[in-house]
Amino acid sequence: MKKLKYILIIFVLLFSSKEILAQQDSIALQRKARKLLRQGNELYNKNQFTDASVAYQKSLGDNANYDKASYNLGNAFYQNKNFKEAVPQYELTAKTAKDKFTKAEAYHNIGNAMMEQKQYQPAVDAYKNALRNNPNDDETRYNLAVAQKLLEKEKQDNKDKKNDKNKDKNKDNKDKDKDNKDKKDQNKDKKDGDNKDKKDDQDKGDKNKDKKQDPKKDEKKDQQKPKPQQGKMSPQQIKQLLESLNNEEKKTQKKMNAKKAKGKKVKQEKDW
Repeated sequence: MKKLKYILIIFVLLFSSKEILAQQDSIALQRKARKLLRQGNELYNKNQFTDASVAYQKSLGDNANYDKASYNLGNAFYQNKNFKEAVPQYELTAKTAKDKFTKAEAYHNIGNAMMEQKQYQPAVDAYKNALRNNPNDDETRYNLAVAQKLLEKEKQDNKDKKNDKNKDKNKDNKDKDKDNKDKKDQNKDKKDGDNKDKKDDQDKGDKNKDKKQDPKKDEKKDQQKPKPQQGKMSPQQIKQLLESLNNEEKKTQKKMNAKKAKGKKVKQEKDW
């Protein structure tokens, strides 16, 4: 029994020693983390933000849950305009901080970093979280109003841009339809003109054919017509001449219209 008692005592002493040593190591790391934090603060106050961020990162290496080090590291990133890198540090502070005022400051700075990146919706959300932890912060309330206004403007601009895009697309479709219609009308006019010319040639050929087939009939017909006096045209000849001139003018006008339509450019659709 005595041996068992001595073994238990030795075991307790060894376990206690390990626990004491672990606590001592933890305290040593915390002291080292605080020392590195102070070094980082000195560099930060000298506007040496890059060197300060290195010191803060070393401090977090010794104590990962050191919210002051993460918050200050976020500030160093922010001052160097590394807004994207600053946000996770502020988020870590907001998560690990025990008091509401520290949380509110972290969320406030998240909002500022998001505003710098023109990410207005996340900025609005961050400022709202800051006010939930500190409702009396007028600076956060002002920033929230600005972010909401910019967010509303962004949404309206996107809406207007979308509407303009749809209008341009509809206009292009209408222009394309109009061009297709013009081409169809052009082809129709050309076809009608060709058919009329063909018909006129056919009528002319039929007349010549009739004339060849029955020359005596034409001769008899000519004999029956009253002969015009010298230097004077009959009313029938005048009418025929006018009709001939009128037909020639119509054919010429149709050919000119067909050529004009053929030279029209086809608009291409805009590539959106």
